[in-house]
Amino acid sequence: MSSENYYATTGNLKYFLTPPDGSRPYTNLNADSKTGDLVHNWLEDPHTVNIENVRVREEAAQYTAFSSEEEVKEKYYPESIELIKKVTGGSRAVIFDHTIRRRRPGEADDSPDKRQPVPLVHVDQTSKSSIARRFQIINLWRPISHVALDWPLALCDFRSVDLEKDLLSVSLIYPDREAGETYGVSYNPEHRWKYKRGMEPEDYVLIKCYDSDSSVATLTPHTGFQDPNTPEGAPLRESIEVRALVFFD
Repeated sequence: MSSENYYATTGNLKYFLTPPDGSRPYTNLNADSKTGDLVHNWLEDPHTVNIENVRVREEAAQYTAFSSEEEVKEKYYPESIELIKKVTGGSRAVIFDHTIRRRRPGEADDSPDKRQPVPLVHVDQTSKSSIARRFQIINLWRPISHVALDWPLALCDFRSVDLEKDLLSVSLIYPDREAGETYGVSYNPEHRWKYKRGMEPEDYVLIKCYDSDSSVATLTPHTGFQDPNTPEGAPLRESIEVRALVFFD
């Protein structure tokens, strides 16, 4: 069970700046073969911010191996769907994607089985959607294997976000196609950041990426960050996130 001690820290978070030439922002999802970096035309804008404590929910996963993509779909998806429905009150949830992230310093993040924590403030989907009834896009995020002291997850309070000024649509590009959009987030000194130090595998958070009901909080900017208070020798972060469409009657 998670500790009842809560902490605050500082973090150097990487925000987005629009391309200097005014062109449409993009990220090429195939890493550069020489540098291992993702090619993009936007600029990084780092800022040191205060990150306050936040309480998270607890419910241990029944499936904990996370060693096989097919097993994750067969065993972890069903329990995740039920958990998302229970917490959100949705009538139906459909998982359309998942990512397992394991931090590997010095390795390229150049394929689905090598995904690392994302060190950029972002929202996974943009608002380019149109469905008649209310729906949400929700990420169920939790650590796997061990406590997540290394590169924890930080969440931005929606009430501190200026939707008109802070969000930057960024195209995701493969060599043969465009894969959709995410929101990059521009720096705003009003942003209020929170995290839970030492999340354990029974801890989880639901990250709202979109809500068609504009009368409530519609999205949550988030990022992994290097916590200066991480103990030396802490195990490298491992986590899983599943992304679901949640529908309401």
